[in-house]
Amino acid sequence: MIKDITIGQYLPGDSFIHKLDPRVKILLSFAYIVILFIVDNYSGYVFIAAFTLMVIVLSKIPFKYMFKGLKPILWIIIFTAVLNSILTPGNTIYKVGPINITDKGIYLAVFMVLRLVFLIVGTSILTLTTSPIALTDGIERLLNPFKKIGVPAHELAMMMTIALRFIPTLLDETDKIMKAQMARGADFETGNIIKRAQSLIPILVPLFISSFRRADDLALAMEARCYRGGEGRTRLKQLKIEKRDYVAIAATTILMIISILSRRLWI
Repeated sequence: MIKDITIGQYLPGDSFIHKLDPRVKILLSFAYIVILFIVDNYSGYVFIAAFTLMVIVLSKIPFKYMFKGLKPILWIIIFTAVLNSILTPGNTIYKVGPINITDKGIYLAVFMVLRLVFLIVGTSILTLTTSPIALTDGIERLLNPFKKIGVPAHELAMMMTIALRFIPTLLDETDKIMKAQMARGADFETGNIIKRAQSLIPILVPLFISSFRRADDLALAMEARCYRGGEGRTRLKQLKIEKRDYVAIAATTILMIISILSRRLWI
């Protein structure tokens, strides 16, 4: 399951989405999240599905890899669907004891599942198609206006990018520790929830130690290279908004307009 987590991973490529300016991709990702919460009916999600499908095709990322990221949150999706089905009032469809499944509950459960799926699939495209360096530059440039009020833009961008960059590394480390513990007889698959949670303690302790060690090594490596960042730092590649960025902005704007209209025109 750990290997199925795709958050923070980057897949190199030369697709239309890969070539977009990182600032544009970050802002459009936020706009995409807003759109998901604007839509309040299935008709709107048809357009979101078509838009998301188009972006995946343009990014040239395999569909299998995209949807692999849903496996780690499968239980959250199921839990959300069950809670919405039995806790939403409406006309009863099936009743067993205190459990009452209603028509509005099923409608809302499917709706929330779609929202979660699109949220994970849509936003993961940002990190899958943007290198850590480009992501740092994009975040820093977007935070530049806040420097006037004392916001450390470069430091914040660097911290956010390092955190994203180290997610796959920590997942690999977790996988190695789990295999080492299993070789010593540890069992992570059986028992109730409390027993499974207790079995994770032997994993968390070495994982924290390894994380602090990696952070210390990274700090020493940056100091050894006289890294200072901030003012006066130059970049090999300057960010520039091009025609394809305007095309992406226009497509997202159209999707947002359709999403707003769908609240009034469609059910």
